[in-house]
This record gives sequence, C-alpha cells and structure tokens, in this order.
Amino acid sequence: MKIIVTGGAGFIGSHVCDALLRRGDSVVCVDNFNDYYDPKIKENNIKHNLGNPDFKLYKEDIRNIDNLRKIFQKEKPDKIIHIAARAGVRPSIEHPLLYQDVNVKGTLNLLELTKEFKIKYFVFASSSSVYGVNKKIPFSEKHNVDKPISFYAATKKSNELYAYVYHHLYGLNCTGLRFFTVYGPWGRPDMAMFKFIKSILANKSIDVYNYGKMKRDFTYISDVIQGVLAALDNPFPYEIFNLGNNKPVRLNKLIKIIEKLLGKKAKRKLMPIQPGDVPITYANISKAKKLLGYKPKTKIKEGVKNFIEWYQTYIS
Repeated sequence: MKIIVTGGAGFIGSHVCDALLRRGDSVVCVDNFNDYYDPKIKENNIKHNLGNPDFKLYKEDIRNIDNLRKIFQKEKPDKIIHIAARAGVRPSIEHPLLYQDVNVKGTLNLLELTKEFKIKYFVFASSSSVYGVNKKIPFSEKHNVDKPISFYAATKKSNELYAYVYHHLYGLNCTGLRFFTVYGPWGRPDMAMFKFIKSILANKSIDVYNYGKMKRDFTYISDVIQGVLAALDNPFPYEIFNLGNNKPVRLNKLIKIIEKLLGKKAKRKLMPIQPGDVPITYANISKAKKLLGYKPKTKIKEGVKNFIEWYQTYIS
C-alpha cells in the first residue's frame, strides 16, 4: 500500500514510517518541521529513510489545503495515518488559537481531502487527555468525554467528532487512537521522562508536579506501533480505541526507576499539579485487544532501560 503519514518526522510518526517501510509499504511523509522543539531532532528521526525509494518526504503544513491537495493528486495514497498535531497540554493553555488552527483545521483539511480523493481509510491520533478528570477507572471508550480540561484535549475531542461526521455523511472509514503517554527511543524532549533523564545526568533539579503522586499509563513506543498497524490493517466504519499499557505508574516510582538505572539521585523540586493536568491516566484496553489483537508487552523497567540506553547513545 501507499500510505500518507502526517507528522511522519515526529516521535510516533517516524516510528510508524519505519514500521511501514520494514513490511514493504510505500510511505509519503508529510511534516512541517515546526519549532515546537528543535527541528533537527525530526530531521534525525527520518534521515535514514531519505535514500529509500519507497519513502517520500514533503515539508508541508497541514493547514495549507491547496498544497496538501497537490500531494494527494501526485501520490494517490491508499490510506491515511494522521498523527500531525501541535502537542502538549500546558502549551495549549498559553496558545489556544494556534492549537485550534493546527489540530482542528489541519485535521478537517485532511478529512476533506480523504473524501475528495475517495481514499479507503483514515486512521488518526487522538489522546488520553480527552478523558479529562474522568472519575471512572480505568478509562473506557464507553465513557463520556465531554469535559476536557485543556485546549489540547478539546482539539482531540473535536477531531473525533469531525471524523464521525465524515463517516456518517460520506461513508469514510475512520479509526481514532487514544494514545496514553507514549515513550521510548527518539521521544520528544518536552516529555517528562526525557526531561528527567537529561536533568539528572546534568545534576540539575527536576520539577515533580502534584508532588509525584499522579499516575500515568506509560506505553512503550513499539507497543503503540503494533496497535497503529493493527488499526491500519483492520478497517472499521468508525471506531475509537485506547492504546495504553493498562498499568499506571506513579510519578515517584518512575523517578526511582530512572535513579536506579542511572545510578544517580534526582534533585526533586516538588510542585502542585498544573492547570490542564489530570491526576491519573489508565487505559481499559479490552476493546483494542478484542478487535485489534492489541497486546502491549513492554514493562516499565524494560522500557525505561531501553530509553536510557538510546539517550546515552544519541543525546548525551
């Protein structure tokens, strides 16, 4: 198949591109290399694929529908994996208009082109953040998600709604994937695990929000990619799936694991919970197991060890 991957130079997107190429698909990577973090990181994520005849790169912004249309016309993709987004809960509170513009308008552009070019299937990235301060644990796709507490979460919920409308009106097959705190090699530098490791190695203090009490369903990148490919290969008229690890880890426990693996103690700066943050994320993955055969395998200690080994090889 020929597949357009938006955000294909980012953390999750670049891993998706690699996995598709490994199994023999053709990949059209669309990424605008914005400055949310150093664009050189994205360049490094994909540079090993630039000589591959099955890999094409377009430096393009998903907000520009006219330029996107030219890519669709030229490449004639079979399916779309839409991962491009402005990421981050806290920055979205500072820049709500930017997040609306990129995440909502950009997604709407891609849905419109998917309809226009009669493409078979649209898989898109959603987020565990849509659950907000949901009281029911673990989070299930059946739960109400009408009370997001950040603009980032609201944009992701909006994308799920727009995708449903395109499914209902035009028969598009759409699957949304709610990612739960994805981590691993080539991870984003704004993520907590990356920042913790960087600061501990540099003998700098780390900001520990909610005094280290909050829990996150850390999900290793290879497990997430298995779920993404399973969603791509099993089209549904319209479905939403949680892709998590189903094993939340308290932040203080994560820090202890990192300390042990690095052989260094962290200097902790304990802080209250931040606006937009939730006390826990916890994925019910029974639906993904049943319909996608999704089965995360990587335990937190193994995943953190792999991440640290990558960091010490490529970053430090």
